Amino acid sequence: MTGEAAHSAGEDLACIRGERLLFEHLSFALGPGEALMLTGANGSGKTSFLRLVAGLLRPAAGRILWRGRAIGDDIEAYHSAVHFAGHLDAVKPVLTVAENVGFWSRLRAGDGAQVPTALAHFGLAALAEMPARFLSAGQRRRVGLARLLAAPAALWLLDEPTVSLDSGAVAALETAIADHRRQGGLVIAATHAALALPDAQTLAFGTDVSP
Repeated sequence: MTGEAAHSAGEDLACIRGERLLFEHLSFALGPGEALMLTGANGSGKTSFLRLVAGLLRPAAGRILWRGRAIGDDIEAYHSAVHFAGHLDAVKPVLTVAENVGFWSRLRAGDGAQVPTALAHFGLAALAEMPARFLSAGQRRRVGLARLLAAPAALWLLDEPTVSLDSGAVAALETAIADHRRQGGLVIAATHAALALPDAQTLAFGTDVSP
């Protein structure tokens, strides 16, 4: 599949952080329903790669395409098609669980109608009115992931999404990913833990090159 034919693609990408070359000559292409698993040691560039694809960093070389067009042609429209779930859960402690997830729904021009379903899927319905400052690390992670369902986007970028999750929450995430892919959604995930991504492509990064 060429970059122009794919929904999401990267061509000959390179990334330099802090005057250090993390990777170069990396390419990928994903069509509807496809997934890409990023593998490699800590410090090898997986998070930086996700940030490039999210449009949060500029590549030192190469280009990123969305439906055949460079993402810089309309970065706002591209951002509306992407969810980046990074290491930080982006949970506001002064808001309740439902308010946090509802905020993301409204930010994506949603009406909040999918918030109850999103909370229920990740086992958060009973905690809906609890202020987020009282949540455990695993509960905060589930709140962060619930926004994937409450504010839909075509491309999910997941950076170590299973951190702090128990087996039941991991299963809920895997079900959400499978449903997303069945509906034509795309997923790129970096994780050291086991995560079911059937038929996913793999992009391997180098070993840890930290000083």
